[in-house]
Amino acid sequence: MVTTMDEHLTVGRVADLAGISVRTLHHYDEIGLARPSARTSAGYRAYSPTDVERLREVLTYRRLGFGLREIADLVDDPTTDTVAHLRNLRSLLHEQRDRTAAMVEAIDRELEARAMGIRTTPEDQLKPLGARLYDDIGHAYPVTRRTEPRIAAQVWAALGDARTVLNVGAGTGSYEPPDRDVTAVEPSAVMRAQRPPDAAPCVAATAENLPFADQSFDAAMAFSTVHHWRDPIAGLRELRRVARRVVVFTHDDSDAGWHRRFWLSRDYLPEVADLVTGRPSVDELAAAVDARIEPVLIPWDCADGFFEAHWRRPEAYLDEHVRRAVSVWTRVGPEAERRAVTQLRDDLTTGRWSERNRELIHLHAAELGLRLLVA
Repeated sequence: MVTTMDEHLTVGRVADLAGISVRTLHHYDEIGLARPSARTSAGYRAYSPTDVERLREVLTYRRLGFGLREIADLVDDPTTDTVAHLRNLRSLLHEQRDRTAAMVEAIDRELEARAMGIRTTPEDQLKPLGARLYDDIGHAYPVTRRTEPRIAAQVWAALGDARTVLNVGAGTGSYEPPDRDVTAVEPSAVMRAQRPPDAAPCVAATAENLPFADQSFDAAMAFSTVHHWRDPIAGLRELRRVARRVVVFTHDDSDAGWHRRFWLSRDYLPEVADLVTGRPSVDELAAAVDARIEPVLIPWDCADGFFEAHWRRPEAYLDEHVRRAVSVWTRVGPEAERRAVTQLRDDLTTGRWSERNRELIHLHAAELGLRLLVA
C-alpha cells in the first residue's frame, strides 16, 4: 500500500527507523550529503518527505559499498530522478544478492567435498571471490544490455584507422573498441558508477559541451545515445569539432524506416510514435556532420537487449528485466506497458503473433531502421 508522509520526522526518529546513529546523520548534514530541511512545531530540525527520499538513496548506496564522495555524485546527478535511482538501486541489490548466493553455493560445495575427505585446490578456494564465478552463474541475473559483436564489428570498422577515440554518451562502456585509446564522456553519475574497473577513463560532461580542444581525437563515436541528448544537432557538431572522424549509431524513426516496420511499435505500442515527435530526422542528423548513412541489420539472436533486439523472440518482451533495460518502456508509461504486454501475451498464446509475422520466423537478420552515420 502506498501512503503519503504528512509529518516531518525528527533526527532521532529517522535514526531509529534507519538503524543508524544520530552522529551519522549529523555528519551527513555537515558535509551536505543529506540535510534535514524542515522544522517541527517545537522548532527542532526535521526531515521532510523529500529529505527522507534522498537519505534513503544515500543509505542504500552506502550499504552497497559506495564511498561518500561517489554517493554525492550519484544523488546530485541532475539527469537522474527518484524513479531512476530506485531502479538503479534495485538492479545493484539484485546483483549483490546473486553474487552472495553464488558464494554461498560455492562454499556449500566445498563443505560437501570436505565432509567426504576431499581437499579443494587453492584455485577452487579463490574462485568464489572472483568475477569468473559470477560469469558462470550469469543466468541468475538477466544480463540484457551487452555488446553485440556483429554490430560492434560494423561500428569499429567505421572508425577506420583511428587510434584515439572519444565515446560520447558512453553509458557503462558497451561497444568501446578494446584495441584503441578510448576516452569516455557520460553525464549520468549513475551510469558512470556502473562502468567496470577496467573501462576507459570517463569524463562527466554533455555532448553539447565537450571539454576538449578542436581535433583532439582521431574519431568520436556515439552509440544509441543521440535520442537522449537535449540538442542532437549541437551535440553532433561538437563531435565533429573535437574529432576528425565521426561514427554515430542511431535509428531512422520515420514511419517507413521504423515505426510501421517493427511489429512491437506497430501492433502493440503505438505510443512510441509520440516519443520521437519533434526530433531531427536521421537525414537531418547526417546533414549536420556531412555523414553517409549505413543500414545496420539486427541478428535474430542479438546479444544487446535494445528495444528492437528481440524482433524474432517476442516472448522476451514479457520479461520485466528485459523491459526495464530499455528507456522506451518507462517513457510510454505503466498503463501503455501493461496493455502492450497483456496483448502480446494473449497473441503468443493464441498463435496470432505468429500468423501476423510469419515472414520473420526464418530470417537471420532484420532491417528495422537502425543506422550508422559515418563522417
